[in-house]
Amino acid sequence: MLMFQQWKYNRFSILLIVAGLLFYWSFSYQLERTDFTKMISLWAALFFVSYKIIQLNPGNWKLLAITALLFRMVFLFAIPNLSQDFYRFIWDGRMLLEGFNPYLSLPEAWIAQGDAPIAQAQELYTGMGTLNGSHYTNYPPVSQFCYFIAALFASKSILGSAMVFRILIILADIGTFFFGRKLLQLFNLPEKRIFWYILNPFIIIELTGNLHFEAVMVFFIIWSLYLLHKGYWYWAAVVLALSVSVKLIPLLFLPLFFQKFILNKQKSFNTSGLITGLPKLMGFYSIVIGTCFLTFAPFLSGEFLANFSKTITLWFQTFEFNASIYFIIRWIGYQVVGWNIIETTGKILPLVVIVVLLGLTFFKNNRSTPQLITGMLLGICVYYFLSTTVHPWYIAVPLSLCIFTNYRFPIVWSFVVILSYTAYLHPDFKENLWMVGLEYLIVFTIFSKEIIKAYQNRIHNTLENNL
Repeated sequence: MLMFQQWKYNRFSILLIVAGLLFYWSFSYQLERTDFTKMISLWAALFFVSYKIIQLNPGNWKLLAITALLFRMVFLFAIPNLSQDFYRFIWDGRMLLEGFNPYLSLPEAWIAQGDAPIAQAQELYTGMGTLNGSHYTNYPPVSQFCYFIAALFASKSILGSAMVFRILIILADIGTFFFGRKLLQLFNLPEKRIFWYILNPFIIIELTGNLHFEAVMVFFIIWSLYLLHKGYWYWAAVVLALSVSVKLIPLLFLPLFFQKFILNKQKSFNTSGLITGLPKLMGFYSIVIGTCFLTFAPFLSGEFLANFSKTITLWFQTFEFNASIYFIIRWIGYQVVGWNIIETTGKILPLVVIVVLLGLTFFKNNRSTPQLITGMLLGICVYYFLSTTVHPWYIAVPLSLCIFTNYRFPIVWSFVVILSYTAYLHPDFKENLWMVGLEYLIVFTIFSKEIIKAYQNRIHNTLENNL
């Protein structure tokens, strides 16, 4: 009788869930990444399914949470079809298991010598590709620890390693759901917002499906923000450091914590706030840096620093993908000087990002945790807007932050980023710049409208307070 009633009241939702499961199954087991028509059709259908399920069940968080888990479980036995990075993850993890420092050697060197100390070395090298295999790994230690866990449980099976990765990522998403929902409750915001992240097909496909560890980084970021809001700033610092040790990108957020510690609930800067807040701020930064150092300590050497920094430099001065403002600057460079100016631009744009971050630090109100999160969202988006390389899965960070703010453009971005995958239609992985342009035209249009609206609301509130 109870099951009949559940069917009666939730039959459309159940049908949508079944349709979603079938669509995800087709995406994970039947899709070739060169078949863009099928890819974008499934992508659009899955976004519609998630939108309707959330719309029909805004207060039924148990149903939505179970649905999110079921959608992820579809991928459990799948090999990623949109990314090759996981092959390098497996390689690094197995090297660690065999007692080798993964930061000190190249896969291509081991293959050339013919004496790689890990199972399936040739298969992994072929899978990751020569570009990946010819560069030193730049995945930080907590990521390496995750790869090591996979090697520990599946040292001779690529599918087994992928399954371990997937379980770790699903556990991270569960943690993000848990702390994200708690934060929304503390901010008096609708709890259903967490499902804009957890049930978002982009997150499910790019992170659970394609095995990108941004899921683990996001979990640590959200957990850190929860701890900070509760007043446990020292533990927040430790957890934030762990997020940095998954991916380095959270380092960008460090300046933005200034007002949270120095001003907090004060209306203006004063000496007493500086005296009480500065030691905590310095303590926070010290714990973050100290914890990061501890995670890197087992790998540290002069050779490590040289290799790691060399690969990081490549991201700024060599690699190009799905960029926005940088592509415009590159085009201007071709018209003016006749060649690609990435080496010069790649040195200047990070400086522009630093200036913007300092502006957000000192001139935007970041005193409360929600205001801090808004600053983090704007900061990370400016960084991506100016980057030479913006892989689709990078958007997981702004998407996770936007649910605590009034900005919705990252949700739209998570949908239109699929246009960047038109690059796979070309045998040489050549981007369709018209599609990239369309992607960012949509994103910048909505972003601009929301920025203008936020500014107008601030002016309106200021006028009301002065009356």
